[in-house]
Formats: sequence, structure tokens, C-alpha cells
Amino acid sequence: MKNNKNLISSANSGKLTTTSASLITRDMSEIAKKTGNVYESVFIIAQRAKQIAVKTKEELTNKLNDFSSPIDNLEEIFENREQIEISKFYERMPKATLVATEEFIEDKLTWKYIDENQGE
Repeated sequence: MKNNKNLISSANSGKLTTTSASLITRDMSEIAKKTGNVYESVFIIAQRAKQIAVKTKEELTNKLNDFSSPIDNLEEIFENREQIEISKFYERMPKATLVATEEFIEDKLTWKYIDENQGE
């Protein structure tokens, strides 16, 4: 791996893609081919997965905050169907690692190496 400081971005401008949630066996040589090193490719996928997970968590938190009130009682918490549906929607979404892997394989990710000698 050339450098631990990689910048990862997606070609789909931050929008989550529709990806199958089922388990898929991947050809590691195909993944390694893009960078020349399987570990570097996995690192890039992991960084993108972190970005996706953080964005998804922020979206979910913002949507659930709309339902919070300073005077919540137990009956309101258990009866809020809209909040439950939103949570179930996010639970059914494909995992961030799967989305990131799909983006990597389909050449939807770009990355660049930052020179360690440059100022941060």
C-alpha cells in the first residue's frame, strides 16, 4: 500500500445505490487488479464503506429526531408506527461494505494518494 491517507469518492455523488442484499462470492484477483494489491483494494473499499455508514447513520438519526419530543412516555415510544417503519427501512438496506464493494468493482470510485511530505 502506498499510503494510509487515501481520499475516496463515489461517482454517484453520495447517493446510495440499489444493491442486492444477498451474499456474493467475489473473485479476489478481480478486486486486486484495480490497484495491483488486494490489501490496498480492500482498504479502499473499507474507507468508502465507512463514508457510506456515517452518511446513512446521519440520515437515520435526522429522521428519527423528527419524532423525538421532550415529554416521551412509554406508550408514545411503542406506538409510533412511522418511526418503526423508518427504522425497518434502514435495516433492510444493503450493508455499507456491500455497496462500497459494488461501487469499487463497477469503477464508480476514485481515489488518490496524498504525499506524506505535503503539509496537512
